[in-house]
Amino acid sequence: MRTKKFVFQVFALLLIATMALSACGPAATEAPAATEAPATEAPATEAPATEAPADPMAELVAAAQAEGMLTTIALPHDWCNYGGVIDAFKAKYPGIEVNELNPDAGSGDEIEAIKANMNNKGPQAPDVVDVGFSFGEPNKDLFMPYKVSTWDTIPDGMKSADGYWYGDYYGVMAFLVNTDVQPDVPEDWSDLLDPKYSGQVAQSGDPRTSNQAIQAVQAASLAFGGSLDDAKPGLDFFAQLNQAGNLIPLIANNGLVAKGEIPVRLTWDYNGLAAIDSFAGNPNAVVVIPKTGQFAGVYVQAISAYAPHPNAAKLWMEFLYSDEGQLLWMEGYCHPARETDMRARGVVPEELSAKLPDVSAAVFPSAEQLVTAKELITTQWDAVVGADIQAAP
Repeated sequence: MRTKKFVFQVFALLLIATMALSACGPAATEAPAATEAPATEAPATEAPATEAPADPMAELVAAAQAEGMLTTIALPHDWCNYGGVIDAFKAKYPGIEVNELNPDAGSGDEIEAIKANMNNKGPQAPDVVDVGFSFGEPNKDLFMPYKVSTWDTIPDGMKSADGYWYGDYYGVMAFLVNTDVQPDVPEDWSDLLDPKYSGQVAQSGDPRTSNQAIQAVQAASLAFGGSLDDAKPGLDFFAQLNQAGNLIPLIANNGLVAKGEIPVRLTWDYNGLAAIDSFAGNPNAVVVIPKTGQFAGVYVQAISAYAPHPNAAKLWMEFLYSDEGQLLWMEGYCHPARETDMRARGVVPEELSAKLPDVSAAVFPSAEQLVTAKELITTQWDAVVGADIQAAP
């Protein structure tokens, strides 16, 4: 009997233990859930790392604002709406001073400014340049490669593949005519040789250094039997213009046109149209796209390889090539580099499109053609034309 009683007691104890273990069963199955919870919540702890790409400009903006300055050169406020562009940049990125050097300098002067300030981190060293297309590739060793975030929407023909320079806007060579002084408006390059324009025609720069003046010679060449590969007829035309006494050896600007001292200015269409806005009818003036020799000039942006403020320079480029920056060019009558992409996406307001003249007949030279023509014009101007173009006193 003792044995049976003992066995019964053991069985009872086992039964109680089994029931106790069964009561604890749910806690055991929930354990993995409890241990896995941190794993499912882990991404929340990694949020800062995943959020960073949401604003890839943040670090660049902070670095640029820490530098506190951007030094530009050769950016007249009435050129392609640069005044509005600079004001918009400063408003968008407070804390960055824009130090503007020599607004009336030419492309050659900009290149020389980089060379002269390679070891200078002071206020005379430009961070960025805006130069003629032909000044891009030959000077790439002076530039810092940087591809803006909208890089893929800049046409391949307007940029260096490795990011040293990139086209930003273009216009067409035109005549700005003060009609209060000269009511007989020239319609083509050949008209400028007429004696009625004696002492009335001027270039917008020195053709030995100024991109705008060099490309006026190229444009004239197209009207007198030349080609994008042959600028010599353009030099011959200016030699005739000078010999006839029609060419004024002064660098034209809007002030001289307004005063009537230079009735006919050879300039980009956007400069002429902006001038008419500023004249507000005093004097009366018109812009003429010549019937022949319609020549498109692209200007390129680049960052100096010796920029004292490299992050501010990069931020400036990002702004210029954003939709906002490109539309600001259009407000200044310029055709922006990314115009095709922006029109395809429907972001160009109709009123801006209506402001721009029809330049569909204009021809676009290649970088190689520009470099060749620039070499010819800058070295042969004195011998062929013989006019020493100087800034007005």
